[in-house]
Parts: sequence; C-alpha cells; structure tokens
Amino acid sequence: MNHRQLFLRHIAQTSPFPLLLEIERAEGMYLIDPEGKKYMDLISGIGVSALGHCHPMVTKAAKNQMDKFLHTMVYGEFVLSPQVELAKLLTDNLPNSLDSVYLVNSGTEAVEAAMKLAKRYTGRHEFIAMHDAYHGSTQGAMSLNSDDYFTQAYRPLLPGIKHITFNNFEDLQQITCRTAAVITETIKAESGIHTPADDYLTALKKKCESTGTLLIFDEIQTGMGRTGRLWAFEHYGVVPDILLLAKGLGGGMPIGAFVSSNAIMSVLTDEPILGHITTFGGHPVSCAAAAATLKEITQKPYIEEVAEKENLFKRLLIHREIADIRSAGLMMAVELKDFDFLQKVISICLKKGLLTDWFLFNNKSMRIAPPLIISHTEIEIACKIILEALDEAGN
Repeated sequence: MNHRQLFLRHIAQTSPFPLLLEIERAEGMYLIDPEGKKYMDLISGIGVSALGHCHPMVTKAAKNQMDKFLHTMVYGEFVLSPQVELAKLLTDNLPNSLDSVYLVNSGTEAVEAAMKLAKRYTGRHEFIAMHDAYHGSTQGAMSLNSDDYFTQAYRPLLPGIKHITFNNFEDLQQITCRTAAVITETIKAESGIHTPADDYLTALKKKCESTGTLLIFDEIQTGMGRTGRLWAFEHYGVVPDILLLAKGLGGGMPIGAFVSSNAIMSVLTDEPILGHITTFGGHPVSCAAAAATLKEITQKPYIEEVAEKENLFKRLLIHREIADIRSAGLMMAVELKDFDFLQKVISICLKKGLLTDWFLFNNKSMRIAPPLIISHTEIEIACKIILEALDEAGN
C-alpha cells in the first residue's frame, strides 16, 4: 500500500474529503510533493508558519536544543533555559500588565486554561463569547462556539455560556457582575476577517472593568505580526487581562501560551495547588523554536512590510467575480458568490500549484494568510494564479 492508501486506512479522518496532498518536504513559501511539484502556501498552515517552512534560524534553534535535552519534567518544576528565555522575550514585547507566561501545547489548551484561570480568579462561571468565533475543539473551547452544526453532536457542553455579536454595542449590556470573562478574537478571523468598529474594544474593556469581568483576547491567529503589529490589540490601544497565543508563535513547532499579570496568574498556585498542569507544555524544543521565531520577527522588517504587501494583494486582486476583500494585514478574505464557486476556484488554484482555503464560518470567502516572508514577486505570481482560476471557474 502506498502512503495515500495508508493515510486513508490508518489516519483518523476529520472530513470525507481530505486534500490528500502528499508532502515530501517544505521550504520557505513552498510545500513540495514526492514528484517535486511545488505548491505556494498562501495560508501558512492556517496561520502557523509565520516565517515560512523550515526557516533556518528556527530549525537551527530546534536542532541545537535537541542536542542538549528534550523533556525533563512536567511544566513548572525545573528551571529550563528555553522556557525562561521565551517568557522573557514575550514579556519584553508586551505591556507591563502582561508579565506572567504559562506555556502550553496548543491554542485550544491555552483557551481551556484561561477559562479555568478566569473562574478561579473571579469566583464566577459565566462566560461570554462572540457569535461565529472559533477558539478550539476540546469541550470547554467548543462550548464557546455558537454554531450548532459543530456543537450539537457533542452536547451537553459547558453551561453558563452566552454569545453576543461582535461590534454590537448594545450587546455589551449582557456583561454583568456574574460574568467571569469575555473572550473574543481581537480581529474576527473564522467569520471571514472582520475588524473591530471604532471604539468597540474600548467600550468592551470599560464594560468589563465596571463589572469586574476579565477580558480575554484570543490572538492565536492574529498575533506574531500578521496584522502589521506584533499583537493585533496594539492597533486599538486596549490591553486584555489575559492574552492567548499559539499558531505562529512556534514557527512550525507546537506551542501555545496564556499570558496575564502575576497577580491574576498566582491564583493557580494554591487552594488547590497545581491549578493547571501539563506534561509537555513548554517543551524545550518548541520553546527554542518559538524564541528564535520571535527574535527573527521583531529584529527584521517583516512587520513593517505587512501593510505594503497587503495593499499589493488588494491592488492586484481585481476581478468581476470578487465581491469584496476584507483584510487585516496579511490576513485576508476574498469574498466570492457562493461555496460551489469558491470550491472550484480553490481546486483550480491547487492544480496550478497554489494552496488556499476558506473559513469555518464563511464558506464563500477565500482565505489568504501567507507567511510574512512572501516577496512582492510571489504575491504577483499568487494573484495571477487566483485571477486565472476565477476566469476558468466562471467559464
């Protein structure tokens, strides 16, 4: 049996129609199959490969750490230099109130742990999330999902979850003294890229402060420079009580983090002790890769180039079939007429060597979220392929 057949037989499937693209290796902007065909990755593994695939600084850091030590002890017991270095780098690049880092394995674990932290700190159990937002697939994170299609088969989920509409100021009245935390993507990604209205996040923060509610920003997709700032909340001048990170943080290695103040985070240390524990959280190799990724992004001009690259995409992607383009830096949604047409376009793009995708809660918009390293020439090539695919799908 070949790898494709073994994949279908032994790898648990998440849908009836996997892409079945077999990857032999990856480098920079490209995924390469066993026959040597290159596919330009225009979605960064859904926001993960911020510096592209196998960035030399990231792989060097990971290899160097592998030569020293791998797993030693459950998180939080030993002083491990990769964890300490990463936490220091993160807090050096965050507001003073976000000075305590807990390293975990993934974005969904960061969400779960942040929910526990909010309950423990406030003594409350009600959470408010946004309609059409995605925070993960474990049961607690899934409970924050408003979409019945993805949740109905797994009920009952966590009680005490309310949903409000992003950018609806009237809905903020639902935040009360019973609310432990409000969790929101700083920029809504999975609904097809929707940015906050003027002063919305400010109003949200004020309402949370007035009710003693913690504000959690999910920057699992929007962080690490993707929007033209290191963290998307920097665009809006609003600092969360808890910040969630993952995806691009590891430069391709699995890692997540939730970050808060020492005062808030300290409640996990007693009554009971071990308020949150994880065996592999903050794995030394992942931490070394993450530290290298953060250094590279902050020391090179990638972030400063985001707006120019975003504008180039928008200047080139002009076509009669494109109804709208919504963007926040190198996180874009190209809206087409319907899902069937979008599927055709994505399929044609793949045949032409370009990997794109859609969104969980917007199946008529094409996802564009390339690695920050994408060049102007590569943007021109990608847009040419997309325009050709639009022409072919429309005929």
